[in-house]
Amino acid sequence: MRSTYVFFASISGFITVAMGAFAAHVLKPEFSDYQMDIYRTAVQYQMWHTLLLVLLAGLPSHRLLNWVAGLLGAGMLLFCGSLYLLAILQIKWLGAVTPVGGVLLLAAWGLLAFLGWKQKLNHFKHVVLKRPHDKSDALPDKK
Repeated sequence: MRSTYVFFASISGFITVAMGAFAAHVLKPEFSDYQMDIYRTAVQYQMWHTLLLVLLAGLPSHRLLNWVAGLLGAGMLLFCGSLYLLAILQIKWLGAVTPVGGVLLLAAWGLLAFLGWKQKLNHFKHVVLKRPHDKSDALPDKK
């Protein structure tokens, strides 16, 4: 599954760079400052969340990471996609789609935070809360 994360992150990164270059070289003369701000927000959010997807590939395996990756993908598609289209096509109702994508991105971050907290809690239980009579880590007796 890790290679899938890297694959989709690579595609997303490619698209992000292409969209940024397209805006800088083709759309900038045609765009108002407002449109450029919307478009720039989409590019920035897509790149940051693409980088997160790459980082997920390096984390220890956990079934909930698939949910995090899925939420990131859907969130980027809806959030960034709606902003790209809003800036280019100026279809105002697309602005209503953007918050749905934002909620999905927030859910991905929240689930990732939960996983981090759960891993930290498990580590704490294992290392700090060991029973004193557990001799598995005891030093050998000196004779």
